[in-house]
Amino acid sequence: MGELPSAVLFCCTFNAIRSPMAEGLFRRMYGTRAYVASVGIKTDELDPFAVAVMDEIGIDISRHKPRTFDELEDDSFDVIISLSPEAQHKAVDLTRTNACEVEFWNTFDPTLVEGSREARLDAYRQVRDELERRIRKRFPVSGLARE
Repeated sequence: MGELPSAVLFCCTFNAIRSPMAEGLFRRMYGTRAYVASVGIKTDELDPFAVAVMDEIGIDISRHKPRTFDELEDDSFDVIISLSPEAQHKAVDLTRTNACEVEFWNTFDPTLVEGSREARLDAYRQVRDELERRIRKRFPVSGLARE
């Protein structure tokens, strides 16, 4: 698993929380060594809690513009990682015309957590940290400096 794919796509339901977080994490870890993008089945406004918890670790996703699969300029990816069941179905559909790996990382939707601002932020932090752990595990690159 020491080889980094040349293009990775993260997808979720709205491209407003999970997939932009994963895209930002991947980009920080691997820079320009691989192309990374994210999409959703449909779009929604970028979630301010997602922006806040990514900012806590020095990643700015505030300029992310949520987009759908249909808005992809190029759909030739080596690996597509879907983070929600809905996105998994769409990702599998893409493989009917493209040869690529599709992986399903069922990732909790932090919008389901209710309560105080801090309780909600904690749910987003847990998603962020889990995505980071999974990305590092899935794409270990020998000799890559850790931040």
